[in-house]
Amino acid sequence: WDRGVEAEDNAALVSIPSVHDDSLAPSGHGVLHIYTPATEDFARWEQVKRGTKEYDQLKEERSQYLWQVLEKIIPDIRERARIVQVGTPLTHQRFLRRHRGSYGPAIVAGTDAPFPFPGTPVNGLLLCGDSCFPGIGVPAVAGSGIL
Repeated sequence: WDRGVEAEDNAALVSIPSVHDDSLAPSGHGVLHIYTPATEDFARWEQVKRGTKEYDQLKEERSQYLWQVLEKIIPDIRERARIVQVGTPLTHQRFLRRHRGSYGPAIVAGTDAPFPFPGTPVNGLLLCGDSCFPGIGVPAVAGSGIL
């Protein structure tokens, strides 16, 4: 923690949404989602092209931190995983149209900036998703639609 929560490879969040909804995975299986809190340095990805050997190598290399975190919780996770999908900042940029591949609201870690709530000035229009309370990750995004 000496480096702070905003430091790269210093924090990971894990959720297992299939614990609450078993329809998310086939019987006998589950869904596990692990991610870093938007701390990946986009500069290393800027000149890399999706679909290249360089991209695949960097994706594999950068996923190792997440695997290591998971192995502390589930030591044999690599052998048990049946489907693995690794997203990168380029994945977020392409499919989520996120600036520099980030996600969540533009709140700087370590500041007292409030997390945006779903209300808007337009009557009856509410926001949901990773950019408003309660935040990023599968459970939080789903929860934002309930709130």
